[in-house]
Amino acid sequence: MSQLEQEIKTLIIESLGLEDMTPSDIDSQAVLFGDGLGLDSVDALELGLAIQKRYGIKIDAESKDTREHFRNVASLAAFVSQHRSA
Repeated sequence: MSQLEQEIKTLIIESLGLEDMTPSDIDSQAVLFGDGLGLDSVDALELGLAIQKRYGIKIDAESKDTREHFRNVASLAAFVSQHRSA
């Protein structure tokens, strides 16, 4: 697991108030929404804002690719990595 994935897992826990979880409880390949981690649309908004604030990147909620970027921790880490260096 990359350092960025670890940071994102911690950010998910902190920003969504998942106090009963640890980063090791979140599989980097597990789906974040629905049957996976069980996040919903409100969680998506909160997580998106937290990522924008923490990493200083812009997330376009209207982009058709956004849903794929938020699929799991690994895809989110790739998205953040790509946009941080841009």
